Amino acid sequence: MEYKERKVLVVGLDSAAPDLVFDRFKDELPNLKLMAEEGVYGRLRSCHPPITIPAWITMATGVNPGKLGLYGFRHRKNNSYTEISLPTSRSVKERRVWDYIGDAGRKVCVVGVPPSYPPQRVNGWMVSCMMTPSAKSQYTYPRGLRDEVERVAGEYVFDVAFRKEDREGVLRDIYDMTEKHFKVVEYLIAEKPWSFFMFVEIGLDRIQHAFWRFFDEEHHLYEPSKFKNVVKDYYKYLDEKIGRILSMIDDDTAVLVVSDHGAKRMKGAFCVNEWLIREGYLKVKGGKATRGVNDCEPGVAEPEEVDVDWEHTKAWAWGGYYARVFINLRGREEKGAVKPSDYDRVRDELAEKLKGIRGPRGEKWNTSVYKPEELYPVCNGSPPDLIVYFDDLSWRSAGTIGHKTLYLAENDRGPDDAVHDYDGVFILYDPRRSLGGRRVAVDILDVAPTILKLMGLPVPATMEGRPVEGV
Repeated sequence: MEYKERKVLVVGLDSAAPDLVFDRFKDELPNLKLMAEEGVYGRLRSCHPPITIPAWITMATGVNPGKLGLYGFRHRKNNSYTEISLPTSRSVKERRVWDYIGDAGRKVCVVGVPPSYPPQRVNGWMVSCMMTPSAKSQYTYPRGLRDEVERVAGEYVFDVAFRKEDREGVLRDIYDMTEKHFKVVEYLIAEKPWSFFMFVEIGLDRIQHAFWRFFDEEHHLYEPSKFKNVVKDYYKYLDEKIGRILSMIDDDTAVLVVSDHGAKRMKGAFCVNEWLIREGYLKVKGGKATRGVNDCEPGVAEPEEVDVDWEHTKAWAWGGYYARVFINLRGREEKGAVKPSDYDRVRDELAEKLKGIRGPRGEKWNTSVYKPEELYPVCNGSPPDLIVYFDDLSWRSAGTIGHKTLYLAENDRGPDDAVHDYDGVFILYDPRRSLGGRRVAVDILDVAPTILKLMGLPVPATMEGRPVEGV
């Protein structure tokens, strides 16, 4: 098989869940089902942590998050207690798969792959991602592409607020956003002379976070509702959009459908900083939060907004779909309380205690605690001292302080029904030949090498994965 003139289209569905795509909703997703049955498909193992950032850029570079120095949606600046930075396209020092393709003289089109704001020069066209501040920002490369986008879709929408009680409004906003995204994707597919096209649709992640409880009868917040079919209907809607795209491309285009991670029901949120206070690791002057911030309820706040007694604090944490725990190390933090000679002991002690946390009814949890150096050959940027997945990721980590309990029924940020899961989806469909519907196990690091092999290009030594067998 000659691949040198092949084109590749990558359909990114943020948080698409393999159990839904390949099982529960399978027969109602005819286009995805066809591609799986004619191609190769299976679970795609995400990175550590399985979060939108760093997962998509890990996929695009073939490089692990430690080397990238990206561990989530926010990062500490200069080991500060309070200063936080958000990752941007400039945070990524490794070359993306589309850079290698562009260097080979082939045109690329990239839409919505996080983090791609601000948009960078490519051999083709780029529309930036969910990290874009607003449609008033310069969000395309080249600059003139913005006029084309707005002519096709009006004012572009990068993301929506989804942790709101107004579910009707959330649903409307997600569909409005997704329609704009696909109008632009279809326009670029039809009008630009691309060899490689990759886009990411964030709407699926938002739908699952906002509406999972309404279809999953095992969810602890399940309630019969008119929203029962919202998640399934959105998957069907995406399948229809994918079918339309398939009708627009020729047999020289191989198609990958991928997700950065999976999703599953959220069992609740564990208040990790409240636990650190009770265990004596985190000292708060006055013993409680002083004011509500960041849309939290009154009396609940982030550690950086609380009067923390840093001189006597050994550790604190950031919340999210996993917990980042930081040791307050003397010589690294401004008011470090843990001597370097005690660092390993304190970290090991804390890791064992975190693993022993039980649920609200005393049930045993399957909690994983990692030291970054156990996961990554190199740890650039500002890695936490411990990475914690509570109960196999089923419990979110709530970093806010001021709660009267360790266990919350849902996210401390507002309504949220789902958490991330380790496995996303992978489908490779080649119109030129049937691959037999073979199941494969794919690592997120394998995606970029697979793309390059499909296009007949060499896989650089910097990429850590390998092409999927048989492509």
